[in-house]
Amino acid sequence: MNAKLVAAILLALPLFLSAGCGEQQKVTVFKQGVYQGKLDARPWDSADFKGDKAEWERAINTRMNGQNEYVRIGG
Repeated sequence: MNAKLVAAILLALPLFLSAGCGEQQKVTVFKQGVYQGKLDARPWDSADFKGDKAEWERAINTRMNGQNEYVRIGG
């Protein structure tokens, strides 16, 4: 083998072997009765529906009926 190639491999080897050593362990501590997750927004709170749940439900039903083959063919 070429001496420069061997030297390059020997110099790079410690870097590759120690690559994962800096990773911190991620542990979630559960507190009884306290939700610590992400708070999700309700789908009707978007800019399209401005908090109107009834309008959102109508839009979902209209979309669902548009995908229903029995409704689309008049059945």
